[in-house]
Amino acid sequence: MIRSLSLASALALAAVPFSIASAQDPAVQSIAGTRLDVVATGEVVRVPDIARINAGVVTVAPTATAAIEQNAVRMASVRTALRRAGIADRDIQTSSISLNPEYRYLENQPPALTGYRAGNEVSVRFRDIKNTGRILDALVAQGANQINGPTLTLEKPEAALDEARLAALQTARSRAETYAKAMGKRVRRILSVSEAGANYVPVPRPMMREAIQVTGSAASDISPGEQTVSISLTVSFELD
Repeated sequence: MIRSLSLASALALAAVPFSIASAQDPAVQSIAGTRLDVVATGEVVRVPDIARINAGVVTVAPTATAAIEQNAVRMASVRTALRRAGIADRDIQTSSISLNPEYRYLENQPPALTGYRAGNEVSVRFRDIKNTGRILDALVAQGANQINGPTLTLEKPEAALDEARLAALQTARSRAETYAKAMGKRVRRILSVSEAGANYVPVPRPMMREAIQVTGSAASDISPGEQTVSISLTVSFELD
């Protein structure tokens, strides 16, 4: 008689492909013992090695042409500052360009056009995180007045994810051994492994939204800290 012990949710059990076996299919092996489903998470910690920021210029002028021209001049200075900081062109990407009319609103009067607002923003990535503050301050000095970030992340997270997978599998095996011992059984084999998902979220370091001017001579300090990479697995064992 086959018995079933489940530690996962009914939804997780339903997702296991071998839960409905066909007697006519020789590839489906029958389970002679007790089935145990375990959900386990593996975590590893890494120091971020890449930073991403969005830097832009917003200009306001009486005419659309003037707003765009002023914006282009200041944005050229921003791009020059990025290149002087050692950031390659391939790591600088335009993320948005905008032009919008500006109105003055007074009570009981129709809106009055006062000028135009032009915006240009680039997405930048760089690996020298310790110089993030210096780069941001240089951007502001060259006319960037819209900055979001930095967001610190891993350039190649796959190795860390694989390590988390192994840690999750080891945790699942250890839990299965604990349950088997409590039931007077032993773990015979792994029936299946299902990856529920990875938790890898870049860490934002909000610095400034509207940068008006640089005050003081010290560069803004950015600490990379640590980032947790995790993987959740549902592992099915056969106990006998």
